[in-house]
Amino acid sequence: MAATCHGAPIKLNIGKGEKKLVLAGNPNVGKSVFFNHLTGMYVDVSNYPGTTLDISHGRYKDWVVMDTPGIYGLSSFNDEERIARDVILQADLVLNIVNALHLERDLFLSLQIIDTGVPVVIAVNMVDEAKRRGIHIDFDGLSRELGVPVVPSVAVKGQGLKEVEKALADARPGRTSAALAREIDAVAAVTANRGEALLALEGDEGIRQAYRITAPSRREEIYLERRQRVNEICQAVVTETTQGANLSVKLGYWMVRPITGIPILAAVLYFMYQLIGVWVAGDIVGLTEEGIFLTYYEPFVRNLLTPVIDPESAIGTILFGEFGLLTMTITYVFGLLLPLVVAFYLSLSTLEDSGYLPRVAALTDRVLNYLGLNGRAVIPLILGFGCVTLATITTRLLASEREKRIAIFLLGLAIPCSAQLGVITGILAAIEPAFVFMYVLIILSILIGVGMIMDRVIPGRSSDLLIELPPIRLPRLVNVLKKTGIKSFAFVKEALPLFALGSLIISVLSVTGALESLQDALAPLTVGWLGLPKETATVFIMGLVRRDFGAAGLADMTLEPHQAVVALAVITLFVPCIATVLILFKERSKKEALIMWLSTWIIAFLVGGIVAQLYAWLEEVYLTVAVFAGLMGMIVGAVLLLAPKKRGGCVGDETCCQAEQA
Repeated sequence: MAATCHGAPIKLNIGKGEKKLVLAGNPNVGKSVFFNHLTGMYVDVSNYPGTTLDISHGRYKDWVVMDTPGIYGLSSFNDEERIARDVILQADLVLNIVNALHLERDLFLSLQIIDTGVPVVIAVNMVDEAKRRGIHIDFDGLSRELGVPVVPSVAVKGQGLKEVEKALADARPGRTSAALAREIDAVAAVTANRGEALLALEGDEGIRQAYRITAPSRREEIYLERRQRVNEICQAVVTETTQGANLSVKLGYWMVRPITGIPILAAVLYFMYQLIGVWVAGDIVGLTEEGIFLTYYEPFVRNLLTPVIDPESAIGTILFGEFGLLTMTITYVFGLLLPLVVAFYLSLSTLEDSGYLPRVAALTDRVLNYLGLNGRAVIPLILGFGCVTLATITTRLLASEREKRIAIFLLGLAIPCSAQLGVITGILAAIEPAFVFMYVLIILSILIGVGMIMDRVIPGRSSDLLIELPPIRLPRLVNVLKKTGIKSFAFVKEALPLFALGSLIISVLSVTGALESLQDALAPLTVGWLGLPKETATVFIMGLVRRDFGAAGLADMTLEPHQAVVALAVITLFVPCIATVLILFKERSKKEALIMWLSTWIIAFLVGGIVAQLYAWLEEVYLTVAVFAGLMGMIVGAVLLLAPKKRGGCVGDETCCQAEQA
């Protein structure tokens, strides 16, 4: 009678007295090459009881060699794992094949097999590929750490296969921690062998039911200790260098080392600035906005509608006036913003497809720790330069509620979206470098200062960074263009109705005379505090709908360089667009979202006013920058000194963090 899916191991009918040599490993590690080498042409395939899966077995000398499906651990959650469990638990010797490129992943299964107490030999395969990627393994050290023979190999080339055969004679049980060994011995008194005792401890329901074991499962603790042991072993025996590596591996290595990674990151950002802020914002937008939409499109619309609609009427003003639905909205979205958005997403998709973005996460991990985040947070922060709304949603990948809270606020406060960034870089490209430096330092100081303050006052700490680094490769043009097209279309789909709404609001205010009244009412703030023309009130109203709408409004104004910096700082730190605010209230509690939203108002106008007043008083760019940076340093320093560090709370524990909030 066949066993159930989670039943106790089935007794294998191989032949009385036959010794069983079992091959085990993760998927795609090259087990079939070893199996074919050992068994030659004498291979049988039989159906495994209770499944439709086949297992291969053949002969090697006086051994029956059995292959197992590729698995990541011994359990009984599916047929593949159950087969591997049953076969390995009844093995007389296990040949465990691991991938040299993914030693940290594969050794988890190796340690679990060792903990079953069966004699083991480990073949580290694909060492040639590891060497090409700059990965060097101390095989003698690995053998000492595991307590079993370890043989390097390149199975597809026949290298190391004879050495593996010789090592089979030296197979022996490996090292198990003393504490775990005692626990296994205690349970083994009621099971058939140590392997079943181990899996019973790890919560295998089939084995626990078969032997009526009621003691609590220790799976979480054992798995955590095993993972920690794997990390320690890899740190001891694996080194990564560029020796013998190809160019892509060397690039990947240099990108995560601060001494080379920071200049590379600076070069990438400079190239993006030249592409988006200088070439696209200057030449391309000049062609699309002025050469096409302002020169041909808008006159065509006005000439078409003027015979039927009076341009001075309310409907004429709303449709094709200064802020018209059919004029300014279309020109801004398609002539000004879309080229900038396409350029940004083209750059972002290229970096993503090349494998560079995860390396930026690894490079920035230590810096982001000071903001209460880890390197993984750089992904939503970078995505925020494309769309803050999308980036706010992607903060779900962060480990704790604390990190999500910090990242969402910083996104809404200090990260300009692609369209807004394009306009900003276009304006900055037209003024002196000193004022560009002034703007960048203002935004960076707010980003860093607010992040450090939040890290101090919010309980908990940043979680550790665990991220896989894909190989560096040339981006695929089809992938890059497809991603750029999809995201650019999504921008137009989202932005067009919101821009139309903003245009309608501004036009109605203009027609009714409320716009000028509003500008006069806000003059103490815009003119008196910020030192800007009173017309910038219109920009801020437009920014309530979308920040990039407001930034686009600045592009049509004539401002002094210091006024441009103040206006850009305010519009950057200004409240997020309607879509982001809706997501903010969805992702956070209403109270928390309201506090974040109102805080951006206060910070934006407070910072803009301080910068404007400092420049009016000092009348010198670098002195203004130095005094502002000093003020920010004093504020942050005072908070760090006076506010107690709240290290309580929980890292990566959603339930705990939610309970703490409540």
